[in-house]
Amino acid sequence: QAHFVESGGGLAQPGGSLRLSCETSGFTLDYYAIGWFRQVPGKEREGVGYISKIKGWTYYSDFAKDRFTISRDNSKNTVYLQMSGLKPEDTAVYYCAATNMATMSAAEYDYWGQGTQVTVSS
Repeated sequence: QAHFVESGGGLAQPGGSLRLSCETSGFTLDYYAIGWFRQVPGKEREGVGYISKIKGWTYYSDFAKDRFTISRDNSKNTVYLQMSGLKPEDTAVYYCAATNMATMSAAEYDYWGQGTQVTVSS
């Protein structure tokens, strides 16, 4: 059974950086695109970006472009979300998820992690 564990969240200052990791097990990472999402209490889950399953192409939501980078290391079964230039509005629980498709639609993602909290505050 697929199992995801996100880590690397925590407190960062505005303008700072964090790297989130999504360690997977129980399935073949190579066969899936991995997306990152975030959610603030009371709001819908929001797509951050994803990395494709074969070529490693990446797609980012507008707020993430030029600040966030998604990468994957299939040999380690891990996907990363490098975040820089953090803003208070980036505060959220961040989730990784897997899909067979190239999409940012959360409904198309089959497997989800439990999330890691990111707080950006001075």
